[in-house]
Amino acid sequence: MGTGILTIDLDAIAANWRALDAMSSARVETAAVVKADAYGLGIAPVARALQKAGARSFFVATAEETPALRQAVGNGADLYVFSGFMPTDAEIYRATGAIPCLNSAAQVSHFSQQTGMGRCAIQIDSGMNRLGMEPEEYAALSERIAGLNPVLTLSHLACADEPEHPQNTAQLEVFSATAEGRRSLAATGGTLLGAPYHFDMTRPGIGLYGGLPFADARPVVRLSLPVIQTREVMPGEAVGYGAAWTAKTPCRIATVSAGYADGLIRAMGNRARLWAGDTPCPLAGRVSMDLLTVDVSHLEHDPDTLDILGPHQSVDDLADAAGTIGYEILTSLGARYHRRYIGG
Repeated sequence: MGTGILTIDLDAIAANWRALDAMSSARVETAAVVKADAYGLGIAPVARALQKAGARSFFVATAEETPALRQAVGNGADLYVFSGFMPTDAEIYRATGAIPCLNSAAQVSHFSQQTGMGRCAIQIDSGMNRLGMEPEEYAALSERIAGLNPVLTLSHLACADEPEHPQNTAQLEVFSATAEGRRSLAATGGTLLGAPYHFDMTRPGIGLYGGLPFADARPVVRLSLPVIQTREVMPGEAVGYGAAWTAKTPCRIATVSAGYADGLIRAMGNRARLWAGDTPCPLAGRVSMDLLTVDVSHLEHDPDTLDILGPHQSVDDLADAAGTIGYEILTSLGARYHRRYIGG
């Protein structure tokens, strides 16, 4: 096979959800964030595995994500949409029964003018200045919001992956003083901050998929890439675009089928490693669109495949090499990989 194999461990995703669920009390619901096609891993199989583990509520970014999610989890689950309500989304909401998280006075107005729209949630800006109503705006609309009988009031922490950051407590204070009814503030990082942040629902995302800040998460993905050619390179010879890597000694270079078109970010060139079993092999030269070049001189035999994600290298390890975050690595993994699901 000329393309990589992306193995996704659904049992690990379920185990990570159960571990995060156990961090809050029995009265706190643990939802699951499955936006961006479950962080690039496939919304249908991932959501079904999470539902089997016990998740009853799911969050996505846009209304357009809800039809596939509803088909996967059936009518018994609650589906929330972070981006809220746009008039053009009305038919999708009617068809799926999803719950928009209303973010502004305009969204409250648009939603109120529709018929047969079902339930809604309210999103408050507690200090991130991204989505949600300012506390003053929320207070001014309190009567109108109460008439909508929202099922949840939520906000989002900006710095939850830095436990000592003062903005965490500042946002907690704003949210505690402002939000009414059933409340949710914590994603993965907020869940790890402890009970004061849990309220009535936590909604982990990246931690489900093996990413930081949930350091105890089980690894979820393995990406094995085929070696399509191996060649000898002599001292002084360069490898790849821009002659960015030059051999200092005789070496053996493996050319691997994957590149930045497959989500392997160009900035990781000359820094990332691939793995032959337990043995690390450094990238040699730049990442190109469809190919990587890897120094395998120290291996006893030419490998058939090399792993760039797996037990020795997490999405966050690879992100460090690329100067980014694990979220970007996960959600960038390309469509050309053969996806293999295990467990679930």
